[in-house]
Amino acid sequence: MAAARKRTLSGFEDVIDGKTTIFKDSGEKIHVAALILARGGSKGIPLKNIKVLAGVPLIGWVLRAAVDSKQFDSVWVSTDHDNIEKVAMAWGAQVHRRSPEVSKDSSSSLDTIQEFARLNPEVNVICHIQATSPCLHPFHLKEALELITNQDFTSVFAVARQHHFRWQEVKKGGSVATKPLNLDPSNRPRRQDWDGELCENGSFYIHTRATIEKGLQGGKWAYYEMLPEYSVDIDVDIDWPVAEQRVLRFGYFGLDKPEAVRLLLCNVSGCLTDGRVLISVSGEEMVSVNTRDTTGIRMLQGEGVEVILISSSEDLTKALADKLSQRTGCEVRQLGKDIKSEAKAMMDDRDLGWKEVAYMGNDAPDVDCLNLAGLSAVPRDAPVVAINAAKYSCHNVAGLGAVREFSELILLLKKKAKSQMEQDRIHRDTF
Repeated sequence: MAAARKRTLSGFEDVIDGKTTIFKDSGEKIHVAALILARGGSKGIPLKNIKVLAGVPLIGWVLRAAVDSKQFDSVWVSTDHDNIEKVAMAWGAQVHRRSPEVSKDSSSSLDTIQEFARLNPEVNVICHIQATSPCLHPFHLKEALELITNQDFTSVFAVARQHHFRWQEVKKGGSVATKPLNLDPSNRPRRQDWDGELCENGSFYIHTRATIEKGLQGGKWAYYEMLPEYSVDIDVDIDWPVAEQRVLRFGYFGLDKPEAVRLLLCNVSGCLTDGRVLISVSGEEMVSVNTRDTTGIRMLQGEGVEVILISSSEDLTKALADKLSQRTGCEVRQLGKDIKSEAKAMMDDRDLGWKEVAYMGNDAPDVDCLNLAGLSAVPRDAPVVAINAAKYSCHNVAGLGAVREFSELILLLKKKAKSQMEQDRIHRDTF
C-alpha cells in the first residue's frame, strides 16, 4: 500500500493508493463532499441531467470525474426525481432527496446546498459540481481543492478566459448611444495583445461549511482557471450537438485507457443485427446485416483491432455463422451461457487484460463483460439492465449503425490518446 503524508496550512493530508484524506492539526478528519444538484423540473430540456450525451447520461460525466479524482469522502446527487436518483446510484453516488421547499422553480442553489449541509453535519467542505459541465476532469477538482487544503482559501470557483469586447445594452427604439465597457474603440487591441477577461464557467464551486452557513458572504476567495476547451455549459437543446462533439474530443472517459483496445467482442444478435431471424417457407434462416456496420468492423481491422463476433447456437446456425464470417472477415464464436469465462479464455489466448478489450452487448447475460471491459457499449434499444452496465450508449439501434458508431468511438479515443502520447513525448524530449 503506497502512502504519503503532506503538510498543509490547515493541517495535513495522507495519500494512500491515490485516495486523499485530509486532517486538521488536532487529528480530526476533514470530510470533503462532492454535491451535484439535479432537479427533475428543468425548463429548457426535460430531464436534462440524465439525457444521454455522447453515450453517457449528462450527470454521469461529472460523477465519473468526481469519483475517479479520489479527493472526496462522499459523492452526492441532490434530486427530487426517481429516475435521476436511479441514474445517480448507478454511477456511484449517494442521494440526497431534497425537500419540496428547495425543489421549487424559485429555489436557489444555495438553498439546496444549505439544506444538504444541515442534514450532513459531518461534512466540512462541499464541492458543488454543475451537472451541465461534461468536460470536467479529475485533475481540475484535485488542483482546485488544493487551494482550500494547502492555501487556506475558504471558497474556490472555476473560471475560463474569454476574449469578448462588451458593450452597454440599450433599449430598442431608444436614441441613447451604446458605450464600450471593456475597450477603447480608438485603440482596439489585437487578440494576441490582450489577456482577455476571467469569467465564471459554472463547472464547480467549493466552499467551507462556515462560508455556506454565512450565505457565501465574506471569507477568502480564489478562482481556478480552466482552459476554454473544457468549459462546456449546456442550457438549451441547441447546445447539445456542439457539446457532444466537444465531449468526444475533450471529455474524461475514465481511468482505463481506451487507446489500449486491441480486441472487440461484439454480439451478433441484438448488436450487429436487430435480433430478428427470418425463416423462409423452405426452412431457411436469414439475418440482415447493415453495410455501415460491416464497414465499421473493417475500419477497426485496418487499425489493428481484432474483431470477434459472438453468438449462441440458439441465435445463429453454423451455416449462418460461416456466411457471416466470410462477409465480415471476422471469426464468429458461438458461446455457451458463461459468456464471461469464455471471453476470458479468448483474452488469455491473446495475452490480453480487460482494459485492452472493448465489448458490445445488449442484454442481462452481457452485464459482467460490459462492466469489466475497458470500453463497452450497447445499442440505443437495449434494455435498462444493459444500459446501466455499459460505459457508452449508442444513438443508433441494433442492426442500424450501432456497431459502426461504437467502432468510430473506439478509433476516436485511440487517435486522441495517440495524440496525447505524442505531445507528452515532445514535452519530455524538449524540456
